[in-house]
Amino acid sequence: MSVLIKNGRVITATDDYIADIFIEGEKITAIGKNLAVKADKEIDAAGLLVMPGGIDPHVHLDMPFMGTFSSDTHETGTRAALYGGTTTVIDFVLQKQGHSLQAALDDWNSRAKGNAVGDYSFHMAVTDFNEATKKEINHFVEEEGITSFKTFMAYKGALMIDDRQMVDLMLEVKKQGGMVTVHATNGDMIDYLVAKHRSEGKLAPLYHYLSQPEITESEASSRFADMINYTGCPGYIVHLTCEGALNAVRNATKRNQKLFIETCIQYLILDASLYEQNFEGAKWVMSPPLREKKDQTTLWAGINQGLVNVVATDHCPFMWKQKLMGKDDFSKIPNGHPAIENRMELLFSEGVVKNKITINKYVEVASTNAAKIFGMFPKKGTIAVGSDADIVLFDPNKKHTLSASTHHMNVDYSGYEGWELTGKVKTVLLRGQVAIDDNKCLVKKGYGQFVKRNKVDTKI
Repeated sequence: MSVLIKNGRVITATDDYIADIFIEGEKITAIGKNLAVKADKEIDAAGLLVMPGGIDPHVHLDMPFMGTFSSDTHETGTRAALYGGTTTVIDFVLQKQGHSLQAALDDWNSRAKGNAVGDYSFHMAVTDFNEATKKEINHFVEEEGITSFKTFMAYKGALMIDDRQMVDLMLEVKKQGGMVTVHATNGDMIDYLVAKHRSEGKLAPLYHYLSQPEITESEASSRFADMINYTGCPGYIVHLTCEGALNAVRNATKRNQKLFIETCIQYLILDASLYEQNFEGAKWVMSPPLREKKDQTTLWAGINQGLVNVVATDHCPFMWKQKLMGKDDFSKIPNGHPAIENRMELLFSEGVVKNKITINKYVEVASTNAAKIFGMFPKKGTIAVGSDADIVLFDPNKKHTLSASTHHMNVDYSGYEGWELTGKVKTVLLRGQVAIDDNKCLVKKGYGQFVKRNKVDTKI
């Protein structure tokens, strides 16, 4: 099937122009003024922004955690992402202690393959690094197209690896052409503070926040930067939240070190005062927690300075009854927050409309940089001849209100209930197929494909 998108304002990370886009099959085959081509379907995009599909490189779908599972499956989560203009997500495969990386991938494939509505890829979370695991790295990079390896500096006994394992992993991943990504918080210090607050009977959600002060993130970010610098392995810090952590990255640039940084939409627009709402604050219990207003200012500045490269979500939703597991103890609240559907519209309304970032920077941090960093560019992340026809038609003036009653995520509350936004997704194409149009999903589960990724490009 061929599609002609006419008269749209085409926005990429670098360009802004009026043009037609001709799509044949899954690819963009021509871009120009007044294209004289016949198409099976024509879409008039006059007055709309035409942008590459969003890429969210940090989601947790159907993820086991604290005795339960995140409530969005690969079907419901990728469908909700499409409604919000995100056409590709990267999920995390979690290795179990004592098991191989391959066993973990088999587990995740069994849940994702044939169920995803939108396109997806995987990061491999290494939680038990040893000589057997080391031998698997080459296979994942060369054969599976999984080139990023996630590590945790927290969650001892479940996910955390120590610094000795971290350095060993970095050296192997560098050798194979991959990247090490990190949850950078000081797990030992956090565990101490959690135990201290619990022993003092301080059990409300506020103490989740107070157990993870800024120093726990800034120290770990600095330590990770030093290890990455020493090993020469490409590195990426996920969900960076605060001024202290970003300053650790800023200091690393003084030795000409490039470290990729992701923040999440919630850290740009929500703050820790939400934890003061008694147990209602459990809706925003995530790790790292929400921070202060001054950290929001720092993160927006970091985006404009090129220090913060990606705005993701860390989407990990739990139903309210799941959150209630921690009603008497903050340490038992499942950590996570629903945002996969809201990211693109929130970032536009809060960033572009309020003049905090340009429209080109918006595309860069919502799509293009993730595609480049994680080996999908120019297949994904831009509008160009030969690229996948992953395209969002966006009405920049449409006002609407976010609510759990209208969202498509499989969760019964919204972290943004009642937020009034300017700018709404109208139509989404995924590999040339109209996937979303006027709030209807037109593709079925199983349409989403796994994206094999190339080796890391450290030049962005």
